[in-house]
Order: sequence, then C-alpha cells, then structure tokens
Amino acid sequence: MSNLVRWDPFAELSSLQKQFFGDNFMSPLKGVNIPTTDVYTRGNDMVVEAHLPNFDDKDINIQVDDNALVISAERHEKEEDKDKKYVVRESSSSFYRRIALPDRADADKIEAHMEDGVLKVNVPLTPLPEPKKIAIQAKNKK
Repeated sequence: MSNLVRWDPFAELSSLQKQFFGDNFMSPLKGVNIPTTDVYTRGNDMVVEAHLPNFDDKDINIQVDDNALVISAERHEKEEDKDKKYVVRESSSSFYRRIALPDRADADKIEAHMEDGVLKVNVPLTPLPEPKKIAIQAKNKK
C-alpha cells in the first residue's frame, strides 16, 4: 500500500512567503509602535490624552478646525558623524489625530499640558440643563 499525498498548488508559494516575510507576513504593522490616544469625559470636561513619549512641546500642534480637535506632531532628527561614511543621517516620526468635538464644547477655553510624554487636552463642556421637575397637583374634588 502506498500513502497518497494530496497536492497543494499553493504550498510552495506559502513556503516562499514565510521565507521572505516571516510567519505573520499579512500583518504589516507588526513591530510598529502606534501611540495610544484616550478620549473620555470627566465631570464637565472632555479629556484627550495622547501618549507621545518621543515628542517635545515644540513638535506638537493643536488646532480646532471645523468643529474638530486636530492634534499633529512631527519630529525630525538629524545626526552628523564625521567618523562614518555617510554625511547626514535623518529620521522622522509623526502623529495625527482628528477628534470630533461635541456641540457643547467650549473651544475658546481648551487647555493643553504635556507631562512625562503624555499630552493632555481638556475641552470644557457647557453643562447640560437640569431636568425640569413637574409637580403633581391634586385634582379638585367637587
């Protein structure tokens, strides 16, 4: 008796893909560090926290554009080393988030602070009106 092996026409292609791209070639973002952004409400504030550990204050731009909070950051590094053959070594990284602001956001009072690589933007919200309580009145008996 002989064992039959089913022929797979894609086995060789799959083997080549693993050889060139590794086992998980379908996830192109593997190893890429995407900064975390948290958006939450606290009291009458909407808070946006962007984790930007490699950026300085001067690298970050915050704007309100068409009822959205836009946070962008770009950093360029230039290194010159006389002992190496290359003249200039440059690298850059960037960050961009656009977050829709609620209708009750007070864009004129937005504040931003950077501490330990975390950008925190406070967006004050106008308080919602208190619900109007309707009193129940006794029915007049005749």
